[in-house]
Amino acid sequence: MVTFSLDDVRAVRKKRDAWWTVFLVDPIAIRLTRFLANRTSITPNQITVGSIVLGAVSAGCFALASPGWLALGALFYHLSFVLDCCDGKIARLKRSGTLFGLWLDFMFDQARVVCCALTLTVGQYIVTGQVAYLYLGFAIICLDVLRYLNSAQVSKARRLMRKRIRAAVREHEALELTNGIVAPQPRLSDEQLSYVEDTLRQRPEPDPDLEEPAPAEERVVDLHREFNSRFPWYRGVRVFMLRHRVRTHLISGIEFQMAAFIIAPLVAAVAGGGAIFAVTIGAGAPLLILELVIIYKLLLQTRDCQRVLDELAASREAASQRRPLTVVGGR
Repeated sequence: MVTFSLDDVRAVRKKRDAWWTVFLVDPIAIRLTRFLANRTSITPNQITVGSIVLGAVSAGCFALASPGWLALGALFYHLSFVLDCCDGKIARLKRSGTLFGLWLDFMFDQARVVCCALTLTVGQYIVTGQVAYLYLGFAIICLDVLRYLNSAQVSKARRLMRKRIRAAVREHEALELTNGIVAPQPRLSDEQLSYVEDTLRQRPEPDPDLEEPAPAEERVVDLHREFNSRFPWYRGVRVFMLRHRVRTHLISGIEFQMAAFIIAPLVAAVAGGGAIFAVTIGAGAPLLILELVIIYKLLLQTRDCQRVLDELAASREAASQRRPLTVVGGR
């Protein structure tokens, strides 16, 4: 029987994750994953089901609305999330993941947010009679849906940009070969083409921000040029966080969920139900701003993409006239 070490489990962690997961969940989830992998035959799907059960218990506690139940609901939500972080690690560690498991995990994440948002806010409405809690529950669900849809569509747009640029580069190289022109091999960095989490899902090569710069003779397609020129301080902050395995999204969907379903109920258990508004809105506002920044960054990236495509088109035209050129706009 294979025995897995803590290093084995660490090796299958996500390369980048939310800071809440990195600092507050993974230290527990890594050890729990090792125990489950070495001492049991439990499957990733069974772990997901266990996480679903704990999430349902959390929602039930929130519905009861009293301070003690709110605190207990927050505890069960955290335990549910810890298990939710174990199923993927087990799947990667034992190479036992399935497409159904991915679907189950995704659907549960959405169902957990909806159920807990409803029971938490409706429970407070029943106790206090304040309709504002119902609006708060609706806002939590809408914001969580927004960040999921925005992430999916932004990733789709970036994949399309990558596809178009690579097709243009292949066409350019084919023309160079036809005309007998030898040009430096272009280096298309996926890091230059997408935001952190999409990048790390899509590419196997090292992060260029953390590695030695490419040789001067290589051509780099930089779709972050305009954004970095407008916000030069961002690159240094980003590199620091990447070195510590933390996503640059300081208030991501995960932190928002933890604020709404762990911090807010715990604070409300001590300070009263009104704290649920303060904590949830305090976390939701930065998340909304982040989503707007992502959209703005995508706008700048589409401009950079068009710039690169225009440069490649000009280069192809020059190559067709048998004039050797070194192409592409760099950093």
